[in-house]
Amino acid sequence: MPPYDRAVPGAGVEAGVDAGGAVPPALVAPARRPAAAVAGLLRACHPPAVVAVTALITALAAASGRGPGGCVLVAAAVLTGQLSVGWCNDRVDAGRDAAAGRRDKPLANGAVGARTVALASVAALALCVPLSLASGAAAGAAHLVGVAAAWAYNLGLKRTVLSWLPYAVGFGLLPAFVALGCAGRPWPPVWAVAAGALLGVGAHVTNVLPDIDADLAAGVRGLPQRLGRRRARALAPVPLFAACAVLVFGPPGQAGAMGWAALAVTGALAVLTAVPAAAGSRSRLPFLAALVTAGTAVALLIAHGDSLVSRR
Repeated sequence: MPPYDRAVPGAGVEAGVDAGGAVPPALVAPARRPAAAVAGLLRACHPPAVVAVTALITALAAASGRGPGGCVLVAAAVLTGQLSVGWCNDRVDAGRDAAAGRRDKPLANGAVGARTVALASVAALALCVPLSLASGAAAGAAHLVGVAAAWAYNLGLKRTVLSWLPYAVGFGLLPAFVALGCAGRPWPPVWAVAAGALLGVGAHVTNVLPDIDADLAAGVRGLPQRLGRRRARALAPVPLFAACAVLVFGPPGQAGAMGWAALAVTGALAVLTAVPAAAGSRSRLPFLAALVTAGTAVALLIAHGDSLVSRR
């Protein structure tokens, strides 16, 4: 399950508590109208990521042959898992966001309380367990391991050179969750898991590109931050292009016109973005190219959804 890649957890006030374990004054908001608190809670879950990942995996489940009921179960499991991860991320980073004056963050600006977000995160995680297992023990275990990886990222791995690992595990296990929940419980093909893992690593690097300088100033030392802005910008399209290549050549059958076209476009983007990135340009081209490449990889994965359960 993909984690969320923003401010890093720390100790004391940076973890959202002071030395005595209390929530800092900046996070204690006055009484809120219920509607405003709900709106703040929704903003704290990282809605774009929640919607995008839930829609992607639900579409993949439909493409793999899951019926309407099965797709609803997949959507509910992924949605609750994503909500738990998003709320966990904002709760862990609440102190740092408040100290940095992040008025766009609901916890930092007082739109919702820290206790509310923490309870919502735990409640979503509790719902995620039975909803995941409803697709079968093996499928549920695959999904829950991905969710656990995302929580581990939020709670500390994001500060280390292994910051990419939870993304690789979370994205790599999503095709497994879908395949193992289908009739016959087939193991997912290696190419699907590999493509998911590569897509996750690319998503991690791409996601932190806009904030690398701020992260370094705040002491965030994940893999992209250790590489530095220039090398991270050049690296971002590489795992995404590799995911596209795996999705073109991995599934059974010929690559086809769509596959070759996807490789041509994403390969050209990878080469073109490496030049300005290596030169230290501050162009947004590497970031935008990585987004296009990621979108192409997602489209290829969904297009080959029926191959997830193929026994060939």
